[in-house]
Amino acid sequence: MQLDERLIKTVPHERQIRFQQIGFYAFIHFTVNTFTDKEWGDGSESPSIFTPMKLDAEQWVTAVKSAGMKGLILTCKHHDGFCLWDCKCTPHNVMNSPYGKDIVRQVSDACKKHGIAFGVYLSPWDRNCPLYGSGKAYDDFFITQLTELLTGYGEVFSVWFDGACGEGPDGKKQYYDWERYYAVIRELQPGACISVCGPDIRWCGNEAGHTRKAEWSVVPERAKDSEIIAEKSQHEDSEEFRRRVDARDEDLGSRQALENEDKLIWYPAEVNTSIRPGWFWHESENDKVRPLEELFDIYLKSVGGNATFLLNIPPTNEGLLHENDVARLGELGELISRSFACSIAPEAEITSGGESLESVLSDSYDEYFMPPENTAEINITFKTPERLGYLVLKENIRMSQRVESFSVDVFECGVFHEVYSGTVIGFKRIVPLGSAVTDRIRIRITDSRSAPTVSFIGVYRS
Repeated sequence: MQLDERLIKTVPHERQIRFQQIGFYAFIHFTVNTFTDKEWGDGSESPSIFTPMKLDAEQWVTAVKSAGMKGLILTCKHHDGFCLWDCKCTPHNVMNSPYGKDIVRQVSDACKKHGIAFGVYLSPWDRNCPLYGSGKAYDDFFITQLTELLTGYGEVFSVWFDGACGEGPDGKKQYYDWERYYAVIRELQPGACISVCGPDIRWCGNEAGHTRKAEWSVVPERAKDSEIIAEKSQHEDSEEFRRRVDARDEDLGSRQALENEDKLIWYPAEVNTSIRPGWFWHESENDKVRPLEELFDIYLKSVGGNATFLLNIPPTNEGLLHENDVARLGELGELISRSFACSIAPEAEITSGGESLESVLSDSYDEYFMPPENTAEINITFKTPERLGYLVLKENIRMSQRVESFSVDVFECGVFHEVYSGTVIGFKRIVPLGSAVTDRIRIRITDSRSAPTVSFIGVYRS
């Protein structure tokens, strides 16, 4: 079978499509570290220090929703082993703290109330559990915790596994039974995507918010090897690691990168970073919330670059999101909404080879445009000149990721000028148009693995 034929036969599962439709979602890092001013706990922390007496899960969820996020993943247990729910297999949990309430329950209920998808982070590394490093006995313990989270709190859209791994008592190392973990998730929550150390959603490779110029979804099967992912993950608390950008493996999915690969998978990328320098709240970082422009740029390059965007917001030791974080989330949501509130493409004439393309105006996979050749030219013409901010393109990824390269031209001073050249379109590509004033845009698909599919075109004023 020729390479291009193998490439277009590699398609997403429906749960992966639903995940990419969520697109932008929150991480909530909250545990005993919030009260010790550390990033990583060592498991010896007493539950007595956990006193978030003003905790308000609805405040978290409404702030997240104000940013335009559609999901929330809660760190139900970090490496310190402290559980934020009524865990029956360890006393090291929130019910034995002065706070004494099931936080997973409160957050999942608030998500349901406000229409936000709920996900769980469960660290395989547990620095409190004496069974860690014992093999099957610890796996049994971990499966019990996983089962509690996947059966007691309703539908879960994501199970997020960290790659961090350290030694247990007396230097013992735990070799995780990943396939057993995955089987439990598939049985209990078949609609959930398993992220990072998992087969559904891959880590972008850094915690700085950096995205590749071409973030392909069809990649080598070996990319999902959990042990390799764990090897590249953080193994000790390091601020330098949180800001590091690794230039290795910059091209994971072009024809050239895949020509010698026997097995391919659909494995879209997630970009994750924190709104502050750390993943947990530190009072000293209250004035270090990331600038609006920086967060919006990450959004454009991740959600607008065929990836998803997981942004961490850490609650304070009172159990509330800090006012500075809440304000920035509101500003980000307003900017995203203002930039993409209403496409003016329906006001334009959109054609390709003389054919009208009204089918690509609704953001749906039910209708799409497929030219007969593997290249295509699409023309967008407005009745009067418009000042344009962004062009949004989508492929019908149910038919795989086909476009290999494309360009966008703007008509100015009597001629077309190229303003953008790229590779991947995939689920979504946001193309900045730089406030160009024009009555015509031309999209040129210059190379494709097979007849390209275009399922959506959106044009937005500056």
